[in-house]
Amino acid sequence: MAVSTAVFDDAFIPVQGGNTIPLEDIAPWAVLGTLLAVIFIYFVSTEQGAFSLFQGMYVHEFVHDGRHLLGFPCH
Repeated sequence: MAVSTAVFDDAFIPVQGGNTIPLEDIAPWAVLGTLLAVIFIYFVSTEQGAFSLFQGMYVHEFVHDGRHLLGFPCH
């Protein structure tokens, strides 16, 4: 039985020695992702509750099913 090995010579997929991404390149994207996650959690969990930014029930009705799906009570 012959043993064969795979040889990867693609320039876009490094085989040996991985390079790390510098923190200053990741930090802005991490901050943006965190900010978007916090905004999402705010609208799904507390909007139209004690701390509402918008008047009316539009936001509440828009995220109502997602609120229940994620386990947040709303009524």
